[in-house]
This record gives sequence, structure tokens and C-alpha cells, in this order.
Amino acid sequence: MSISTKTGDTGVTGLWTGERVKKNSPRVEAYGTVDELNALLAEAKHLVKSERVKKIVREIQEDLFRVVGALASIGDFQYPVTDADMERITRYVHEFEKEVELTGFVIPGNTPQSAKLDVCCTVARRAERRILSLADEENTPDAVKKYMNRLSDLIYMLARFEEKNEGKLEFKKW
Repeated sequence: MSISTKTGDTGVTGLWTGERVKKNSPRVEAYGTVDELNALLAEAKHLVKSERVKKIVREIQEDLFRVVGALASIGDFQYPVTDADMERITRYVHEFEKEVELTGFVIPGNTPQSAKLDVCCTVARRAERRILSLADEENTPDAVKKYMNRLSDLIYMLARFEEKNEGKLEFKKW
């Protein structure tokens, strides 16, 4: 089977659950932005130096497949994002906050890997906004919204951890 089916030539695409929707619908915008984030995380994974961060980035990538699946489904998705997923990444945020000790506004991107993670963080925030726009119009799982809200915090902290490990964490001086 080819990935080029020609069924999208008229500007519609198929959802996981079989429905056909416009390619520029809020649903496709939401899961497309999550796909973009996953691709950027794939690149970041090759730049980060901490094995711990690499492992977490890989976990996030796995989670994002379930986020996309939920967004690409009308009704329940068989592999849902759960509150346990959100709680896991929240724990990571708290662990990194203890280790990094933020004391002010951070100048982003002081290493190649933190710069890429900062880009990932902004795309995660955009994905969350797209998901919230979708939620204004259609039922969207609460666990997905919570997960995406926490995810940008985690990615931000991963970037700061990478900078701290290289002695390049820099705070804005006022």
C-alpha cells in the first residue's frame, strides 16, 4: 500500500476513526502542530547531551503519538493519554526545578541543544493553543489538554538543565 493515496487531492483527509475532514480544520491544525513538535523533538534528541534528557524526549515522542491519535479521532481513542501521563511529566518538571534552581528570567538558547529545545517549547505552546481552539468547537479529552499544558514546562526545564550542565545557564540582568 502506498502512502500516496490521492484521496487528499481535494483538500480533505481521513481521521483515525475514518471520518473525512478538511485539511485546514481545527482538528487537523491541532494534530499537525503536535506532529511538527514530534519532528522537532526528534532533531533535539540528536543534540542533547544528557542521556536522562534523551530518555525523556523519547518518552515524550511516544506520548505524542497518543496525543495525535486522540486528536485524530472522533470519540474515544483506544490508546488514550491519561492523567498518569500528565502526572509523570509534572514529576519531571519538579525534579528538574530542584536541580536547576531558576532565579529569574532566562536568556534562552545558550547551547545548540537548549536552543532546539526552546524551539520545541514554543511549538508545544502553539500546539496547546491549537488544541484549545479545537476544544472550543468540539469535544477534546481533558487529559490531552492537561498533558499539553505541562509539556511546554517540561521542555523548558530540559533546555535549562542542558544549559546548567554546561555552565551556560544565563539569567537576564535588569
